[in-house]
Amino acid sequence: MKTANGELTTVKEKIKNLKGIQIEMSINRGRKKIDIVNAIIKDVYPSVFTVKIENANQALQTFSYFDILCGNIKINS
Repeated sequence: MKTANGELTTVKEKIKNLKGIQIEMSINRGRKKIDIVNAIIKDVYPSVFTVKIENANQALQTFSYFDILCGNIKINS
């Protein structure tokens, strides 16, 4: 359990360092649907982070740090 907590801390630090920078995200939506979007990390909170997706409607979405650990989200900066 100690290694998972260490990895979680590492993921939080990486997200915090990417705040305000444009990134490319691969989001696994399930059923073989993967969205690749350009986004900017807007806010970082203790359990989640918000992302502004660059498209026609400028959607704001919230993700958990565990989404990254589980592989549901991949960030390419």
